[in-house]
Amino acid sequence: MEGFAAVFYSEPAVLGLLANVISAFLVALQNFAYFHTNIRAGGIENVLAGVHLILIGGLTQLVAGFLSFRKYDHLGSTAFIAFSALWSSYGATRIILGAYSPLSNITHMSYNSSHDVLPAISPLPVSESAVAGLVAYIFIALILSFCSATVNYIMPFVFGALTLTLIFEAVGLFGQWALVVSGTLELVIVLCGLYGGAALLLKGITQRYVLPGFGNALFNVLLLGSANRTSSKSIGEEKKKNTKYAEPMPLGNISDTISAFIFAFYCFGYMKVFYVGAVWVTISAISQLFASYYSYLRDDVYYTTKFGLHSLYWLVNSWENFVLTVFIQSENVHQSRVGMIGSWFFLIIAIVFCLMSINRDILEVAHNACFVLLTISTIHQIPARGSYIFFGVACCIYTVISLYITFASLINSIAEKILIPIGAQLTSSAKFQAALINFKSFITRSKKDPDDATSELPDALFYICNGLSSLSAIQGTLSDPIRAHLSIPWVLIPGALFQLYVSRIVVQKGRRFGSVMPFCYAAIWATWTWLRFAGHLLNISPDNDGGFTVGAITFLIVNLFLMALSSYANVVLFSLTLVMEVVIVCFLLFTIDNLPLPLEIVMLAIFATICIYGAAASLVNCIFNRDLLPIGPPLFREVKSENTTETSESCICPDSRRTSGLRTIAKQLDVGGVCGIPTDTVYALAASCKHPEAIERIYTIKDRPLEKPICICISNLDQLRAVEPPFSHLLWEFMENVYPGGVSCIVKKEEWLKKLGVGPAYDRVGTKDSIMIRVPDHTVTVHLTDMTGPLAITSANPSGESDSTHHDMVISRLSHKLDGVLCDGDTNEIVGSTVVNCLRIDEGILSIVREGCVPAAKVMQIFERLKNTPE
Repeated sequence: MEGFAAVFYSEPAVLGLLANVISAFLVALQNFAYFHTNIRAGGIENVLAGVHLILIGGLTQLVAGFLSFRKYDHLGSTAFIAFSALWSSYGATRIILGAYSPLSNITHMSYNSSHDVLPAISPLPVSESAVAGLVAYIFIALILSFCSATVNYIMPFVFGALTLTLIFEAVGLFGQWALVVSGTLELVIVLCGLYGGAALLLKGITQRYVLPGFGNALFNVLLLGSANRTSSKSIGEEKKKNTKYAEPMPLGNISDTISAFIFAFYCFGYMKVFYVGAVWVTISAISQLFASYYSYLRDDVYYTTKFGLHSLYWLVNSWENFVLTVFIQSENVHQSRVGMIGSWFFLIIAIVFCLMSINRDILEVAHNACFVLLTISTIHQIPARGSYIFFGVACCIYTVISLYITFASLINSIAEKILIPIGAQLTSSAKFQAALINFKSFITRSKKDPDDATSELPDALFYICNGLSSLSAIQGTLSDPIRAHLSIPWVLIPGALFQLYVSRIVVQKGRRFGSVMPFCYAAIWATWTWLRFAGHLLNISPDNDGGFTVGAITFLIVNLFLMALSSYANVVLFSLTLVMEVVIVCFLLFTIDNLPLPLEIVMLAIFATICIYGAAASLVNCIFNRDLLPIGPPLFREVKSENTTETSESCICPDSRRTSGLRTIAKQLDVGGVCGIPTDTVYALAASCKHPEAIERIYTIKDRPLEKPICICISNLDQLRAVEPPFSHLLWEFMENVYPGGVSCIVKKEEWLKKLGVGPAYDRVGTKDSIMIRVPDHTVTVHLTDMTGPLAITSANPSGESDSTHHDMVISRLSHKLDGVLCDGDTNEIVGSTVVNCLRIDEGILSIVREGCVPAAKVMQIFERLKNTPE
C-alpha cells in the first residue's frame, strides 16, 4: 500500500514535459517553413497554431502544474504553470496575428466625441507587444533552469534550451535568420523532453529510476551556502509547511515580474497600443490567481490575499489601458481620468497590507513597499505625461525586486531552509500583536485580552472586491462617455469577474451560506456596469427598458435576506449589507430617471470605507487567529434548544498540530465524550470503548439506524497480535499488506476482542458475529488511539449526508451535539475507507462490501498475489 499514492498520482512531470515537447515542435515546424519559403504563416495557419499552443502548451501543462502542486513538487508546480502561461500567451498572440494579417484594412478604433462613432486608425503592432512578454519570460526561464539543476540533470537542458529559444524567438520577430536558431533549439527541447518524459514514465510504472537523469542533481543546492542567522526562520517566524501542497510563493512572484516588465515596456513607449500586452498580463494574472488559490488550500491567509490583490491590480490596470489605447483617442481623456478615484482604494489597501507584513522578513516588506509605490504611480490625478514615466520607473524597480524574491523563494522552497538571504524580521510577531491589542483597547476602551478565535475563511478579498467596485463606481457626472468607457474594467473586473473567484474559495469548508453574498454582489455590480457604463454602447437607457427596474427591486429583496444572514455574523458585515441596500435604492432611482446623485456618491464612499476596515480586520484576525481588530458581535445569536445549548458551548476545537490539542481530545474521550477526529480518509466521530454509553450517543448524534454496526480503530497491528486472535496465516498476511491504510477488514468476533480493550463495549460494536477493524495511516489518529486505547468510530456526518472533509464541516453540522472536534484542516481523501469482508478468506473468498478511497481492483490484486504465494 505504500506505493499506492505514487501510482495514483503518477508523475505529472511527464505531462508537463510532453506539453513543452509538442508546443516546441509545432513552433519549430513553422519557423523552418518560414525560413525556407520566405513566406510567413497566413491568417488561418497562425490561428490554428495559436489554438494548438493554448490547448497543448497551455491547458495540458496547467493540469500538470495542478498535479505537481498536489505532489508537493515546488519546482514542477511553479515551472509548469509558468510555462503554461507562456505558451498560452504566445498562442493568443499568434491568434491575434492570424486574425489581423489577412485584413490589411483592419485598424485600431478610437472614440470621436463629435460623431459618437468608432472610426478606424492604424493596425495593431503585434510584434512590438509580443517581444515585451518574451523578454520577461527569458528571465523567468533562466531562473527555472538554474533551480532545476538542483533537482535533476534533465530538466536543466529542457528549461535551458527553452530560455535560449525565447531569446531567438524575440529576435525572430524582427529578423528572419533567428528563426533557424530558434527552431534548432526547439528540437533540443523535443529530444530532451522526450527522454525526460520516458524516464519519469518508467519511474511511475516501476516505482524506481530505470533511466538516469532523475534522482541526482547537477549540483547540491546546499552549496549555495546559508543565509545570515538573523533571518526570519532563526528568530521564530518558521516557514509554514503543508505536505499536501507545494509552496505557491514563487509562482505568485513570477506573475508580478511578468506583469511589471510588460507595463514598463508600455510606459516607456515601446508599445503604442496595449492590445497584445493586455492579453499577456491577463494570462499572467490568472496564473497568479492559482498561486492565491493554493495559498488558500494551505490555510495561508496572507499569501491568499496578497496574490489575489496583485492579480486584481494587474487585471484592472491592463484592461483600463486596453480601453484607453484601443477605443479612446481624445484630448479630453486626461481630464476625464482625473475624475476617477478608484486608484486611491488600491493605494489604501496596499498601505494596509504593507503594515500587516512588518513582522515578516525585510525582503517581503520591501516587496510590499514597492507595490505601494506602484499604486501611487497609477493614481489618476497625476498629470498624464509624468504619470507614465513614474509608473515605468516604479515597474522597473518592482520587476527587479520581484525577480530576486522569485529566485529566493524558489531556492529556499526546494532546500526547505533559508539559503538565499531574505533579511531579518523588522519586528517580532509578539510585539506586533501587542501593538494591535493596545490599538484595540484604545478603540473599544476595554482592557480585556482578545480571545483566541477559530480559523476563519479569508474575507479580505471579498471586502477588497466590493470596496474597489464601489469607489470606482463614483462618477462626478453621468454625461462623460470617456469616463464611462474607462470605468468599465474598474467596476466589472473586481465587482463581478473577480468576485466569482472569491465565491469559489468561500464556498468550501462547510460554510453553507459562505458563497451566497459574493455571488449576489457579483450580479449587482455586473448589472451596474451594464446599465451605467456600457448602456450607451448597447443603446440601453434607463427610461426604455423596465427590466432593469424589476431587477433592481429583485436585488433589494435579495439583499434583505443577506442582511438577515449577516446579522448572525458581525457588525461590520451587517453594516456593509445595510449600506448596500441604500446603494441598490439609488440604482433603482436611476432606472426611473430620478436619482439624487450626491446621495449615491456619499453611500458609495461609505460602502468603500467599510470595506477598507473590513479587509484590514479580516486580514489581521485571520493571520494571527485572534480577534485583534474588532468587527463587532453578531446582532442575533442562533437560538438552540435547552438540551443542546450546554453541549454546544462546551464543544472544544483544539489544533491537531499541538500536543496539548491531542491531550485535550483524549481527556474528553476518556471521560465518556464523543469527539470529531481526523483520519487518513474522512473525519470520524469517535468514542472510547471504555464507555458503552458514549457509543450509544453516536447513534443519536448521527441519527444512525441501530442495525448499522460501528467499527473499532486501533493504532497498529502489534496491538492485535498481543491478544493472539485465531487468524489464519493468509489473513495476517493480507492485513500486513493493507494496514495501515484506507481499508477496513471485517473479521470474526470472538473473546479475543475483550482482551484488546473492548470489553465494556463488546455488545455495542460490530454485529453479533463480526467486527470491522481500522488501522488508519494517519499520525494524529494513531497517537490519539495510543493515548485512549481502541476507539469506536464512524464517519462524522448526519446519516444520509456527504462525508465531512474538513473540520469546519464537522463543526457546522454537529458541534452542538459533540464534546470536541480535533481540527486538522482538509482530509487526504474525499470518501471513506474500502470495506472488505474477510470472514471467508481461508476459503479463498474475499468480497468488497464498499469501495472507498482504495480501488477494489487494487485490493483484489493484493489478495490474489498473497493467495498464490506459498507459505
